[in-house]
Amino acid sequence: MLNLHKPLCFFDLETTGINVGKDRIVEISVLKVFPNGNKESKTIRVNPEIPISREATSVHGITNEDVANEPTFREIAPQIWEMMKDSDIAGYNSNRFDVPLLAEEFLRNEFDFDLDKHRLVDVQVIFFKKEPRDLSSAFKFYCNRTLENAHSAAADVEATYEIFKAQIERYEDLENDIKFLSEYSSQRQTADLAGMIGMDDKGNEIFNFGKYKGQKVTEVFEKDQGYYSWIQNADFPLYTKKVLTKIKLKSSGLFNS
Repeated sequence: MLNLHKPLCFFDLETTGINVGKDRIVEISVLKVFPNGNKESKTIRVNPEIPISREATSVHGITNEDVANEPTFREIAPQIWEMMKDSDIAGYNSNRFDVPLLAEEFLRNEFDFDLDKHRLVDVQVIFFKKEPRDLSSAFKFYCNRTLENAHSAAADVEATYEIFKAQIERYEDLENDIKFLSEYSSQRQTADLAGMIGMDDKGNEIFNFGKYKGQKVTEVFEKDQGYYSWIQNADFPLYTKKVLTKIKLKSSGLFNS
């Protein structure tokens, strides 16, 4: 059991974007752990009163429509404040993003959030300090050498090459095959770089955003022929547009991969 002298609130935010000063909360989850080991939790969707960016929706899956009828932060702030006001605060990457943004929301709604009243624990910082994940650490771990001139492009790229070879030699389950290693090192299955076009379990491209989220791209283009044009004329990443054009042409038999 954790050795606590006062409650500790673990919390996480989903937001409209990544600008601490301008963006707003669309979902907050708080897990309060008491010194005696008891716990209470609360998760609330929030109407941010500003649009959710497409990039944010592609990460957390929450759309403007999902929160249109949810309470505003001003409405839920009293109950969140009541949970957290007497507690220390913990999260993952929380010191850099979640805590500053939550503080903005509290202060905007006239709750006097003061860091002097809370100890902050960032689990990600502990992880990175105990298990470093930078290039120099990887070079030391895999090659047992110190990386000289770290952060110079030439030294970094040479070290990356040496680490890659050492990884293949070290792990028997890593096939010495670029196709295999590309798939193995991919963190998520998406058809585009921005993550706006995903893949279903059958390998079909699906939308990861908007009103057709989760639906096959080809089927959407068949039933809503204007949707493709809208995307091409809107502020979407160029590579995403390129991938959608390729899917459209392929489905119509005008493109052969």
